[in-house]
Amino acid sequence: MYFLYNIFGIIFFLISPFILFIRIANGKEDSKRILEKYSYYNKKNSDTTLWFHGSSVGEIMSILPLINEFEKDKSIKRILLTSSTVSSASIIKKKSLKKTTHVYYPFDIGFICNNFLDKWRPKIAIFVDSEIWPNMYKKINSRKIPLILINARITSKSFKKWQIFPSFAKDIFNKVTIALPQNQETKNYLKKLGVKNIKFIGNLKYFKNVRQNSKTNIQKYFKNRKVLCAASTHYNEEKIIGKLHLKLKKDFKNLITILVPRHINRSEEIKQELKKLKLIVIERSSGLKPSTDCDVYIVDTYGEMSNFLGLSNVTFIGGSMVNHGGQNPLEAVRMGNYVMHGKKVNNFKEIYKELKSLKISSEVKNFDQMAKVFKKNHNYKISNRKLNKINYLGAKIFKNNVKEIKNYL
Repeated sequence: MYFLYNIFGIIFFLISPFILFIRIANGKEDSKRILEKYSYYNKKNSDTTLWFHGSSVGEIMSILPLINEFEKDKSIKRILLTSSTVSSASIIKKKSLKKTTHVYYPFDIGFICNNFLDKWRPKIAIFVDSEIWPNMYKKINSRKIPLILINARITSKSFKKWQIFPSFAKDIFNKVTIALPQNQETKNYLKKLGVKNIKFIGNLKYFKNVRQNSKTNIQKYFKNRKVLCAASTHYNEEKIIGKLHLKLKKDFKNLITILVPRHINRSEEIKQELKKLKLIVIERSSGLKPSTDCDVYIVDTYGEMSNFLGLSNVTFIGGSMVNHGGQNPLEAVRMGNYVMHGKKVNNFKEIYKELKSLKISSEVKNFDQMAKVFKKNHNYKISNRKLNKINYLGAKIFKNNVKEIKNYL
C-alpha cells in the first residue's frame, strides 16, 4: 500500500505547481513562502529540541500554551512549529515567540520528508489532533525520533476510512510512540488501529488560553446595542443567523449581530447572502465603524474573536448545524457567554456534555428555537463556580500533557 500511496504522491508532486498557483490566486497559499511546502529553506541546518505540528488555527491555538510553557525551559534551545494554512501562519506571526520558528508543513512525499528532517533534526515530533501522515511517520520512525500524537482525535467517519486498508493503517499507527486522545471514543479507535501506548488525559482545548480583553475603541461602537454573537460559522449557517436577527429585531430594536465566520475568505459571499434578506452589513476589514442601523457586523480578520465575544451574553457556535461536527465553545464560555448550538457536535462531544451538565448551553434545531434561547438568556452572566470548574479541568489536562512530553526529553 505504501507503494501505491507513493505513486499518487509523485503524481501530485508533478502537478503541484499548478494546484499551488490556483490556491495562491484564491488567497489560500503564501506565494513568498511556497517553497517551504517542498522543504526548501534559505536557513542553515539546525537542531530542534521540540517539533510541534498542527494543521490550522484550531490546532495551533490549542498548543500555543504548551509552546509558551516550553519556551521558558532553559534546556530547550529551539522549537519548530509547522502548520498548513495561511490563517494559522497569520496567528503565529502575531505571537511573541523567542525560541520558536514557524514554517509550513511539507508535502508528504518521501524525499521531501527526508529533506525536512535533515534540515531541522528534531529530537521529538509532536503531532496534534488528527494529523496522520504515512511517509513522515515512517521517516520519523526510521530515525528513532519519539512521535507523540497529542490531543488525538479519530472520528467514526475517519476510522471507517482507515479500516478499508487495515494493514496499511496498522503499519502507520504502530509508529506512534504515545497517543494522548482527547476523548474515550478516540482512545478506542486508536487501540483498534494499532497504537500500542495510549494514555487518556482529556481535551487540551479545555485549557484556558490567553484571554483578550475587549478594546475600548471596539466597545464604544456597541455601547448602546444589544449584541448577539455567532462564532465560527460555516456555509448555510449565516443564512440561519440572518433570519434569527430579523426575528429578534422585532423585540430588540437596538440589536446587532456580530458574525465571525470560520473561514474569513467567505466574507463577501456571506455579505451578499445576508443582503438578500435586506440586512445592512458591514465588514470589519472595511475600516468602517458599525452604524446605528447596521444589522450584521462581519469580523473578517484574524485573532480578534475574544474581543467581540466579550461584547455579548449569548453566542451561537457554528459548525453544529452542518455536517462538520461543531467548533470549540469554550472561548465563548470563558468570555461569559451562554452557548447555543446545533446537534452536530461530535468534534467536542464531551465538552458540550459538560456544558449541558453545568446548564450553560442549549441545543437548538432552527432559528425559532434560537430566538427563544436568546430571549431567555440575553442578560446571562456565568457564575464563578461554573467557570472555575472548567478552568480547573483545563489546568489539570494541560499539566498532564506537559508531563508526558517531558518524559521524552
